[in-house]
Amino acid sequence: MAPDQENAMNRGPSTIIPCLRYRDAHAMIGWLCGAFGFEKQAVYDDDQGGVAHAQLVYGGGMLMLGSVREDGFGRLLGQPDAFDGRETQCACVTVRDCRAHYERAKAAGAEIVDEYAEKEYGGAGYGCRDPEGHLWWFGSYDPWAG
Repeated sequence: MAPDQENAMNRGPSTIIPCLRYRDAHAMIGWLCGAFGFEKQAVYDDDQGGVAHAQLVYGGGMLMLGSVREDGFGRLLGQPDAFDGRETQCACVTVRDCRAHYERAKAAGAEIVDEYAEKEYGGAGYGCRDPEGHLWWFGSYDPWAG
C-alpha cells in the first residue's frame, strides 16, 4: 500500500501526538486541564511519585506527557529552562473560540508570547508558554477545512 493510501485510511483521531516531559507532571496535568481545556484520558503514576505516562485529550487530538527522567529517551530531551526558554517545536491546537481560549489561558497565568490576533490567512491565534516554559500555539484556523 502506498504511503498516501495508508494516510487516507488513518483519518479520524489524530495519528500525530505531541509528547512532553514536565518536572512536576501532576501539577501540569491539572494546569493544562484548567488553563487550556484538556481532559484526562489516562494517568499512570510511577514508583517515585511522578507520572510514568499520561494522556490528555482535546477534541480529536491528544497530548501524551510524563515526568522528566533520566532514562534512555529522556536523556535526548531538554526542558526549556535549561536552554534560556528556547524550544525547537511547539504544539499547535485548533480551538473553536480562540478569543475565549486566549482569555482563559491568560487568566490561568499562561505567559503570552504572541498576542491574540485575527490572521490574514483566516481565523485567529495566539502563542503562549505554560508554567514550565513549553511553547503552545492556539488558533481557530482549521487547516483541514476546504
